[in-house]
Amino acid sequence: MKNDLLLRALLRQPVERTPVWMMRQAGRYLPEYRATRARAGSFLKLCTTPELACEVTLQPIERYPLDAAILFSDILVIPYALGLGLTFETGEGPRIERPVRSKQDVERLGVPDPETELRYVMDAVRLIRRELQGRVPLIGFAGSPWTVATYMVEGGSSREFSIIKRMMYDEPQTLHALLDLLTKSTCAYLNAQIAAGAQAVMLFDTWGGVLTPAQYRTFSLDYMARIVSGLTREHEGRRVPVILFTKGGGAWLAAMADTGCDALGVDWTTDLRDARAAVADRVALQGNLDPNCLYAKPTRIREEVARVLASYGHGHGHVFNLGHGIHPGVPPEHVAAMIAAVHELSPQYHRDAAG
Repeated sequence: MKNDLLLRALLRQPVERTPVWMMRQAGRYLPEYRATRARAGSFLKLCTTPELACEVTLQPIERYPLDAAILFSDILVIPYALGLGLTFETGEGPRIERPVRSKQDVERLGVPDPETELRYVMDAVRLIRRELQGRVPLIGFAGSPWTVATYMVEGGSSREFSIIKRMMYDEPQTLHALLDLLTKSTCAYLNAQIAAGAQAVMLFDTWGGVLTPAQYRTFSLDYMARIVSGLTREHEGRRVPVILFTKGGGAWLAAMADTGCDALGVDWTTDLRDARAAVADRVALQGNLDPNCLYAKPTRIREEVARVLASYGHGHGHVFNLGHGIHPGVPPEHVAAMIAAVHELSPQYHRDAAG
């Protein structure tokens, strides 16, 4: 591989500089993405057409000197494969046509076969790997069981999470049955991505932060830990790193590190210095520039990049990223300024650092 900085950093191996990629790096802030999305006709069509998913995955790699590509897909392809009906309304986000609200609803569901019901994802992974030609590693991903369950039960995006939380309090066994099904489905799905060519995988727990600490362990972390223990960790002669990311999960980083994952995503509300102390250098850390910083002038972006790098400090095991996904209104040239700053400022943190 021409550039394996990301894979080395995720395994806390020596690197010459801090690798950088962005959550949601193939997205609406790029004019070329918007053109492909318009050609596709719908977001779902973009996700389910391997050639189009490949095209948009590669767009940020063609434009910027990034250190990883991330598969273009959506965390709700599993509910889509389960036949629950999925639509994306402009400005409103996803809608699940047939929400899962009862024990009977859960019992009707089965684990989808990744190479049949989700074959378009695996075909996209194979195509992207071929087109990348070893330039940078490809990251595969899925939503955490808890996060995917919130959409399945609520019927879409939510602010209060009242329906799933009522289920959690009144019918915990129903929720556990749903989370168990999603855990098995996600494990099979991610292992299929690895078999198809994903070289690292990430679990996005977008809504874990809405839970109490006890609920987080019971309804989110325990299921992510099961997935981590069920994943293929060696493929094509290399270790396949696993990244966990809970938005709003700064207080639980030590417990997350106990799952056996290789790296943790950290959002912008936790200082990387504190995160590094919390995990005692047992895992790599990924993050954590505030995505809103990219609206600022390039000189300010450079200052904030310097602050994030200094916050992690010297030594290996840091992947530079945003604290969450990039916003659609960010000027593309501001992304270039961020990446240039990482390239310029990070090597000093790796000189003479202990391997």
